[in-house]
Amino acid sequence: MIWNTHLKAQSTRATQLDQNLLKIAGKSWGVPLNHRRTLYKTVIERVLAHGAVAWCLEPTVRIDRKLSTIQRPFLLAISGAYRTTSTAALQVILGIPPLHLQLQREARGTALFSLRLPLSTHVSDIDPSEIEEKATGWSAHPSEPPSPTQISLDDGGNINTGLRIYTDGSKTEKGVGAAFCVLTDINITHRWSTRLSLRNTVFQAEILALLKAVEHAFTLPTQQLTILVDNQASINSAANPKSHNSIAWKIFKLLHSHPHISVSWIKAHAGYIKNEEADRLAKEAAETENFPETPLELPKSFIKTFLRQKMLATWQMAWDDRDTGRLIHNIIPKVSL
Repeated sequence: MIWNTHLKAQSTRATQLDQNLLKIAGKSWGVPLNHRRTLYKTVIERVLAHGAVAWCLEPTVRIDRKLSTIQRPFLLAISGAYRTTSTAALQVILGIPPLHLQLQREARGTALFSLRLPLSTHVSDIDPSEIEEKATGWSAHPSEPPSPTQISLDDGGNINTGLRIYTDGSKTEKGVGAAFCVLTDINITHRWSTRLSLRNTVFQAEILALLKAVEHAFTLPTQQLTILVDNQASINSAANPKSHNSIAWKIFKLLHSHPHISVSWIKAHAGYIKNEEADRLAKEAAETENFPETPLELPKSFIKTFLRQKMLATWQMAWDDRDTGRLIHNIIPKVSL
């Protein structure tokens, strides 16, 4: 399919939107320039992006040119520049990528996240089945929330009774690590740590450490036990029965069925020696290349960053190779959003 009818309809729709924008935005009057950019990104671009995964996953040169023609009037309206200014220069000055690259980026995201389709091998080798999926629904019935004292965001550094488990996650340039250590009285009686892929986030490391700590806790004799976590985001996620994180779901269910296990926040790098031990274990796992690794789904944040960098690299190559806008290229050689 060559999508002639769709592109013609998009062009007609864009002309109407441009005329509406010009009614409220002149070169020296009307809506401020920064607000015009916001209108373009949040309204006009959204309309033009409709169904992009079907027709803009691998845009042809013809589609590229057509979308550039559609985008140009909006760039002029946003910038207030002379009509002789090249489209490529306007895109770089405003930090608005070529429309076909923006729509291709979104189409690739939709293909991976929603349709679970792989991209072309020359683009990426990411397997859609390795991307984390959003959990839906409730992990427990709304009428059965956890005890108000079971999960606390108050600093639990002074807790010195019962069994305590300290967790931590760490990310360095070499890798990602998660760890916990068990404290009985004043002695550490158990240590656990693992290495994750560099593609994983520190949040994933923190919440995995919490899950492993909870799983270890319910294998111990029933007694009052507190898990101390220095990451509030992972605690909040685990405390939410409607969390979209699948690991947080597991934690909530385990805590719900084991009310003797409590979770408390602890301030990081505040001199709590056992918490520093968990931090050391996590960093050691992150920086040791041959350390046993736990496979974990790729976070959406990694995929979004990858697609963004891919788009910027393609845009930069096009900007460097163009014949137009060379004076602007001398001033702004590097593209950016």
